[in-house]
Amino acid sequence: MKAILLEQAGGVENLLIKEVEKPTIKDHEVLISTKAISVNPVDFKVRRNPAVIDMIMGKERPVVIGWDIAGTITKVGDKVSKFKIGDKVFGMVNFVGRGSAYAEYVAAPENHLAKIPDGVSFEDAAATTLAALTALQVLQPRVKEGDKVLIHAGSGGVGHFAIQIAKSLGAYVITTSSLKNKDFVLSLGADEFIDYRSQKFEELLTDMDFVFDMFNGDILLNSLKVVKEGGSIISLPTPDFSEEILAIAKERHVDLQFLMVQSSEKGMKTLAELLDKGTIKPHISSTFPLENMGDAHLQLESGRTVGKVIVTV
Repeated sequence: MKAILLEQAGGVENLLIKEVEKPTIKDHEVLISTKAISVNPVDFKVRRNPAVIDMIMGKERPVVIGWDIAGTITKVGDKVSKFKIGDKVFGMVNFVGRGSAYAEYVAAPENHLAKIPDGVSFEDAAATTLAALTALQVLQPRVKEGDKVLIHAGSGGVGHFAIQIAKSLGAYVITTSSLKNKDFVLSLGADEFIDYRSQKFEELLTDMDFVFDMFNGDILLNSLKVVKEGGSIISLPTPDFSEEILAIAKERHVDLQFLMVQSSEKGMKTLAELLDKGTIKPHISSTFPLENMGDAHLQLESGRTVGKVIVTV
């Protein structure tokens, strides 16, 4: 089978497509013929940084990176009970760990997957994995009906799912984005839009129940000014908060946490239900063939992607 190998960290030229053996499967795993792969910022961060590869995937080289897949089951392990050969499935596989998704075939634990609802394409299913699961795991335990929620970067991969999920939970949603994406984020259900280039959200908002931060730094610092005392903030980029940020959060009794998404059967089933009902719909801005994975990485690294980038196999 074809797979994209990363022998050492660096530029996209280090993503080498080669012929390798199909993976073997364990008792509780299935073998998936991959049809679509979703690419995320963590993918290019792993590709560029040897320390990040070591932290997420270990020191063995070469590695096949990637975690988000959709495809068809071609083989099942001896103790698999939830799926059969021919089932169309999607999931975020073995995150944190070795997902090995950049390949024509992927071995996946059955409890990291869900069946793709009828009428949902492989591309849309693959898009609704790490980014959507992140939004779900952040919002579902923390947001209730009537909450005022600020979602930064609402047009991005995580952000565009977060708007839809927060609205499904009954929240009043305010989001930041660039002016050119105003209509897009409002079409997702956002109640208010703030142009981050010409407006300062910290001067416009107050008493937010929850803030979903994608940036840390000054944006997180200013988010602490708009969340109500006793409110909460989840920040994604890093668990390293400055002393100033920690001091203000403590002073204002704000529950500030870092979250890293985890593979989850329950979460994937919830996403499948939301897709089936039309409650969430992914936006795919760019699609590339497997051979052009480097171009997919460069598109995402540009920081101008609306929604998701998908690679087809």
